Amino acid sequence: MTTAPLWRPATVVTTRGAGSHGRILGLQVDGWPGNLAGQHVDVRLTAEDGYQAVRSYSLASSGPGEVLELAVDEVPDGEVSPYLVEDVRPGDQLEIRGPIGGYFVWTPDRPEPVQLIAGGSGIVPLIAIARAHERSGSSAPMRLLYAVRSASDAFYLDDIDRLTGNGLVVDWAYSRVAPPGFARAAGRVDAATILSSTHPPSLQPSVYVCGPTGFVEAVADLLVAAGHPPDRIRTERFGGA
Repeated sequence: MTTAPLWRPATVVTTRGAGSHGRILGLQVDGWPGNLAGQHVDVRLTAEDGYQAVRSYSLASSGPGEVLELAVDEVPDGEVSPYLVEDVRPGDQLEIRGPIGGYFVWTPDRPEPVQLIAGGSGIVPLIAIARAHERSGSSAPMRLLYAVRSASDAFYLDDIDRLTGNGLVVDWAYSRVAPPGFARAAGRVDAATILSSTHPPSLQPSVYVCGPTGFVEAVADLLVAAGHPPDRIRTERFGGA
């Protein structure tokens, strides 16, 4: 029998914007046991009348330390995300439970190439992996394909710029509005994008895909059609909250 992770008090210590409709939160969690890159936590909010709401959010941080980082994309008419994006301030108290998940993780002892594919806020656990890759000095080739509706929707631009050239190759795909002069026309990730912007199957990469359910399912199908073995494709998906 396994024991469920404990709920722990979390104090908001930092907030900053992420794209045009998201926010990155730094949380102080005393006694945090550390987490692997790619894991997530449950966040619980309790209203004054005792009503509670719980949602899962990926972590952008990993390793030891008691300050965690997560990023939230605001979902219109959502129950939890509008509060975390619009209202929460440093000093506010939340509760978290975790770390959770052992499937969608990457560890520096893995030498094979890594392909990261993110849709929108699906970049969060993949930034954790890219940061862990840089921090460890891993020589495993790592490549990121980041699909967003427009440039203003991207999260973690500063981190992506910093990681680019430090062991991470980055490709962009814009589904609605591409920047002026961008070589690829705006549109959804398709077979041609997978061919031109990802590690080929011949390199036997491990592939991590994270984003909305429709995006993840479409990309996973394209990867399999391109020749990637299904057992080398790890997926993490989410709906609105």
